[in-house]
Amino acid sequence: MTVKQLSLPELVEACVSHGVRGVGLWREPVAEYGVEATAKLVRAAGLDVTTLCRGGFLTAIDPAGRAAALADNRAAINEAAALGTDTLVLVSGGLPAGSKDLAGARERIAAALGSLGPYAAERGVRLAIEPLHPMFAADRCVVSTLDQALSLAERFPASQVGVVVDTYHVWWDDTAAAAVARAGAQGRLHAFQLADWVTPLPAGVLNGRGQLGEGSVDLAWWVSLVESAGYSGPIEVELFNEELWATDGPALLGETLRRFRQVLG
Repeated sequence: MTVKQLSLPELVEACVSHGVRGVGLWREPVAEYGVEATAKLVRAAGLDVTTLCRGGFLTAIDPAGRAAALADNRAAINEAAALGTDTLVLVSGGLPAGSKDLAGARERIAAALGSLGPYAAERGVRLAIEPLHPMFAADRCVVSTLDQALSLAERFPASQVGVVVDTYHVWWDDTAAAAVARAGAQGRLHAFQLADWVTPLPAGVLNGRGQLGEGSVDLAWWVSLVESAGYSGPIEVELFNEELWATDGPALLGETLRRFRQVLG
C-alpha cells in the first residue's frame, strides 16, 4: 500500500531492484491481478508475502450480514494460504448503522473468531487483530487498543489469533508497552508495521500517514520494544498518503527504505 501507484508486476520489479525480500499485499490488487497469478509472480521473484490485508469487518448484527462477512473472511484465508503467507490482518469493523453498542460489537467479533480461527489454522494461516486509532472506532474498527485486541485474541489459541502492532494506531497509548510485552510472552505478536503520525490530518483522515521520520512517533523505540518482546518477524512499512502516491513509485520505495534503515540504526 505504501507504493499503491505501482501495479503488482511493477511492485515486484521495484522490490527486487531495491533488495526487498518480503512484501505485504492487499486483497484488492491481488484480486484484480488474480490470486494464482500473484502467487506465481512473487514466487518467481523470490519474494515472501509477509501478510495479506485485510479480513475482518465482523460487527454486523443482521444474520445475512454476518453470514456474508464470514464467507468473505473464509475467502481471505484461502487467498492468504494460496499466496504463501501465514498471517491475515483483520480490521474488525465499526459500529453497524444505528448502533452505539461498542461492547456488543466486540462480542460479535469474538463469536466470528471462534468460527474463523480453526478454519484458518487448518490452512496454515493465523488471524492478526489490528487495533486502529480511536478516531476510526465508529466506522472502521471498534478495537482501538492493543489491550482490547489481546482481550479478544486471548480467548483462542495463539496459533490461531494474535495481534498487529501498527505504530500509527497505537503510538499514543501509554498502556501499549505492557500490552506488547504481554503479547510477546503469549506468542501473539503476529505482525509489526511502521508509519509516522503527522498533523494536520487530511480531510477524511484515512490517508494521512506520515513518511518515516516526519512525525511524532519514536519509531526506533517501538522497534526496540517489539524486538525486546520476542518479535523476530518482518517489519512492514504501511503508508496511506495521497501526496506520496502521486510521486514516482520506485523512487518512493527507495526513499522509504533509506528512512527505514535510519530507524533501524
